[in-house]
Amino acid sequence: MSAVGLPKTKEGGVDFGLDKLAADSERQTAGVPDLWPPDKRVKFALVGLGHLTLEEILPAFAQSKKAKLTGLVSGSPDKARAVAEQYGIKAANIYDYKNYDAIKDNPDIDVVYIVLPNSMHCEFTVRAAAADKHVLCEKPMATNVADCQKMIDSCKAASKKLMIAYRIQYEPNNRLIQKLVRDQTFGKVKIIEASNGQNQGDVNQWRHKRALAGGGAMPDIGIYCLNTIRSMLGEEPSEVFATTYSTPGDPRFSEVEESIVFQLRFPGGVIAHCSSGYGYHELRQYRFMAEKAWFGMEPAFAYSGLQMQLSLPQGSREIFAVPKIDAVNQFVLELDHMAECIAYDKKPLTPGEEGLQDQKIIEALYASASEHKPVALLPVAGLDSTRGDALPPLAPLKL
Repeated sequence: MSAVGLPKTKEGGVDFGLDKLAADSERQTAGVPDLWPPDKRVKFALVGLGHLTLEEILPAFAQSKKAKLTGLVSGSPDKARAVAEQYGIKAANIYDYKNYDAIKDNPDIDVVYIVLPNSMHCEFTVRAAAADKHVLCEKPMATNVADCQKMIDSCKAASKKLMIAYRIQYEPNNRLIQKLVRDQTFGKVKIIEASNGQNQGDVNQWRHKRALAGGGAMPDIGIYCLNTIRSMLGEEPSEVFATTYSTPGDPRFSEVEESIVFQLRFPGGVIAHCSSGYGYHELRQYRFMAEKAWFGMEPAFAYSGLQMQLSLPQGSREIFAVPKIDAVNQFVLELDHMAECIAYDKKPLTPGEEGLQDQKIIEALYASASEHKPVALLPVAGLDSTRGDALPPLAPLKL
């Protein structure tokens, strides 16, 4: 997919013959972006025009190297027309929720990116598969295990890709921490702590409605703690324990939990302690305690501003390091990965099976909180059993 007539590197990109600017001891440039020509890019339609779509995903298409925005699906005609004008989308490629199935006859759409309330993910994934379109779906995948499985089965029957938008698994800082864990760079990880919380606003937003959200803090933001830890270790927890709480009289939490604290026990001996809440000032962090160091991220989980941290002994001193990794738009990484999977027939790193596993664990956590006791999970053999094709390896961290 590189420019015609230019020599290619061994990675498949174009070699423009540029001089090396910095010595080997210095930080190197990221290199020239490997852009796909406009007519070769995978064509996306966005389903749902809420905060996430308007503020994060739509602008990301301007930076994408392999995907382009060609369609919109919205229940608000005025909003859809305004967005279409802003982003140069043809009027013929605007759909509402009723005529959504007509995308089947539109060659301008290869894949739909579903950014709807959680309970609507299943319906619009199944309808997309029936319309012969690939699906990128926001997390959580659905509100129950049965719907997750239905989404997987529908896409499989239609021979369509299904990817869940776990942006953290594509982000370079998080990938480097995963490498430290997997390589046991600082020995075995023993304990993990993770927190993700924020103070919710409008009581009427869909995230406070059980029928639409499926739960409160846990499936919306607690899932970041859960999925990040699972992806870092590669293992699946064997036992979970949780407790929930909602402030009496707070109308935001009349249907869904305000806060949840939970533990995950893994077969390899790691214990993770996590917390998530909708009623306190924003805090996003995680830390891995290993035999020879601790390392993690604060802030973590956010769309931007991520900061890796590391503390390890050096002789009689304790060294605190803040490795610097250039910021990358996480939504661009997702879009381009999905485009590559479609163009090269690869299984997404975060397929439907990944979302299904999270939902199984979330339901076990709610059962634990309800029954006030630990809940055992069915054993899962091997590492990364719910994930697809791995991403290219990262260079090791040099200290």
